[in-house]
Amino acid sequence: MPREKFQTLTEQMFYILLCLRSECYGMDIMDRVSVMTDGRVNVGPGTLYNLLEQFVSAGMIRLTREEGRRRSYILTEKGRAALDRECARLRSQLCDYERCFGKEEPQ
Repeated sequence: MPREKFQTLTEQMFYILLCLRSECYGMDIMDRVSVMTDGRVNVGPGTLYNLLEQFVSAGMIRLTREEGRRRSYILTEKGRAALDRECARLRSQLCDYERCFGKEEPQ
């Protein structure tokens, strides 16, 4: 059985949605993701604009402003719920890890 779309989020998806807690446009998102993750996660323009279209279609974000080619977006309640689910999933994974390895220092 195929997995439901956006049931889990990739790092790029997660950080794009996280950036859209406040209104911003595409180039801002790319910069914010890089700053937010200290350069650990980068989102290229092809990935970004493809995901933005998918998120709009899924109702997770909405277009707020369009000035020529420059489009601004913001997170919707559905997008916030997806972020909340992903956070809960990641917390569960962390708890599983800690149960297996306790609080010992990673090697």
